[in-house]
Amino acid sequence: MKQIYIFSCILSLFFLPKLSYAQGFQVNFQGQKQQGMGCAGTALFQDGASIFYNPGSVAFSNENSINIASTPIFSNVLYVDSATQQAYRTKNPVGTPFSAYGIFQAHKHDKLKFGIAAYTPFGSTVQWEENWIGRFALTRLELKAIYIQPTLSYRIADVIGIGAGFIISTGNVNLQKDVPVQDSLGNYGHAELAGKALGFGFNAGIHYDLNKKLSVGITYRSQINMKVKNGVATFTVPPSLNTNFPDGAFTGALPLPNVTTLGWAYKATKKWHFVLDINYVGWKAYDTLAFDYEKNTTSLLDTKSARNYKSIFAFRGGAMFKANGKLDLRLGSGFGFSPVPDASVTPETPDANRFYFTGGLSYRFTEKFSIDASIYYTQLKRTAQNAETNLYGTYRTKAVAPGFSLIYKW
Repeated sequence: MKQIYIFSCILSLFFLPKLSYAQGFQVNFQGQKQQGMGCAGTALFQDGASIFYNPGSVAFSNENSINIASTPIFSNVLYVDSATQQAYRTKNPVGTPFSAYGIFQAHKHDKLKFGIAAYTPFGSTVQWEENWIGRFALTRLELKAIYIQPTLSYRIADVIGIGAGFIISTGNVNLQKDVPVQDSLGNYGHAELAGKALGFGFNAGIHYDLNKKLSVGITYRSQINMKVKNGVATFTVPPSLNTNFPDGAFTGALPLPNVTTLGWAYKATKKWHFVLDINYVGWKAYDTLAFDYEKNTTSLLDTKSARNYKSIFAFRGGAMFKANGKLDLRLGSGFGFSPVPDASVTPETPDANRFYFTGGLSYRFTEKFSIDASIYYTQLKRTAQNAETNLYGTYRTKAVAPGFSLIYKW
C-alpha cells in the first residue's frame, strides 16, 4: 500500500512542472506581453522574456534591460463523484509564480547579447476540503520550482539571430494524504512526503526576418530529467503498523518532455502586430514511472508503473494594437490537447483539452521605464477514473491569472 502513496507523491513532483509547458491550469506565465497575446512570442522580440520564448530573438535587442514580473493564480476545482453525486471543492491559496529577465551588451548595437533568467513555471498549493472522498489520493500539495537560464544570443546577419541557454531546474514538493488505516478512535492515518529535485537542460532558438513584415522563429527546449534524491516519507499510523509504514528515504527520476515551437509574427501595419505559435510537446517520453525505496517491506516494494502519455500539439495566437506612443493593447487565445489518458487523471491538477483567453496592455512612462499587465482565464471539465486510486468522477476547474511587470531599459 505504501508504494502507492510514494508513487503519487513523486508523480506530483514531476507531473506539475510539465504542465507548465502544455496543460493543467498553470500554463506559460513567462512574459506579460506574450501572455496578453495568447502566450505566444516565438517570432516577435518584445522584451527580456524572449530568453524563454526564443533565445535567438534576444539578438534583436539594442539596449540593456531588466524585467521583473509576477502572475498570481486564483484557481478552484469542483469534483463530483460519479457514484454518490456528492460535490467537493479545493480551498487553494493564491499561487505566486514570478519571472525575472536581464539582457546585457558590452556596447550599443553589439551583435552578441548576454541574458539571464529566473522563472517559476508554477508555484502553488492544492488544498482539498477536509474529509473529501479522495483524501486517500491527496489532501494537500505544495509545489515550488525555479528555472535558472543563462543565455547567449548572436545576430549573425541583419535579419537572423541565434541563441541558446543552459537550464538549471530546481524544485521541492510537500505532499500530504490520508492513509486508509484507523486507530482506536477511528482517526485515519496520515502520510507526508517531502523531497527536492534537480535537473538540467537547454533552450535554443533561431529568429529570421523574412521581410519587413513577416518573421519566423523556431525553438527547442530539451527534455529535463528531474531526479529526487533523499526524499523523506513520514507516516502517522497506529503503533502496531509502524513496521509496515516505516519512515525513510526514496529516490526517483522522470523526464520532463522536450518542446518544439514554430512561430510566426506579422507586422500588418505600424499599429497592428499578429503572432501565432504551434507547440509540439514530447509527452511520449513519459511512459513509465519507476521508484527505488531505501527501506523495503511487504507493503513497500520498488515499482514500475505504466503511464502511457502521448505527445500533443498546442496552438497559441494573439494581436497587439499600438494605440499611441505610450500605450499598447493586446488580445489572445489558445487551445491545447491533453496528453493524459483517463486512467492517469489525478486530483493534483485535473487535466483536460482546453481553450483559454488572454488580454493585456503596456504603458511607457518614459523611454526607460514601462509597465505591462495581462489577464488569463480558462475553464476545464474532465470525467475520468484513475487506475491507481479508482477515483471516478467529474472535475471542473476554473482559473484566473492577472499579471504585472516592471521594465527598466538603459
